[in-house]
Amino acid sequence: MAIDDIYDEHEQGERVRAWLRQNALGLLGGIGLGLALIFGWQYWQKHLGNKQVEAGNRFQAVVNAAGAGDLEQAQAAARALSGDTYPVLAALAIAKAQLEAGDPAAAIETLRSAPASDPALEPVRRHRLALLLIDAGEAGQAVELLAGSEDPFALESLGDAHAVLGDRDAAAQAYGLALERMDEEAPQRRLLELKLIDAGGEPAQSGTI
Repeated sequence: MAIDDIYDEHEQGERVRAWLRQNALGLLGGIGLGLALIFGWQYWQKHLGNKQVEAGNRFQAVVNAAGAGDLEQAQAAARALSGDTYPVLAALAIAKAQLEAGDPAAAIETLRSAPASDPALEPVRRHRLALLLIDAGEAGQAVELLAGSEDPFALESLGDAHAVLGDRDAAAQAYGLALERMDEEAPQRRLLELKLIDAGGEPAQSGTI
């Protein structure tokens, strides 16, 4: 190996060491930031997991209390819930228990005050509330509540509300839409067809020859 080659290697080594000295803090900071991000993400995931477990336990406390008929305890546990889903599920469970306890007015109030925060559960909440309103003689409110529904069972209840109000044409229209959206094999179809006929409508013929 030539002297020049040795010098070049020595010079290159010195340059590398000098660069490392100048950039050591930056390198360590970058490594530290990377580690912080990794461990921070792991901590956040664990934190979210713990929060979900806590929320699930609180909701289960609502279900247990409602199932035991302890509505006061169920409502107290429900007030500790947060998020979009659990408060709505808790309201549905409490309303069911209130209805079973013979207090439909309380069930109506519970469902009225439930948050409309979960798009997947909102149609369920509105439908349950509408059924209670129809039974309570408030069919007009049920019609307002179910307007624009697409679920076949909600549409059937909309037809029921119109029928109670004496609007046969609107009832027939709602029943017809419900039949269009209901599965062909659904056992409820026959009753729905009878409701449609009673409202002056005619079920569409299914299938082709």
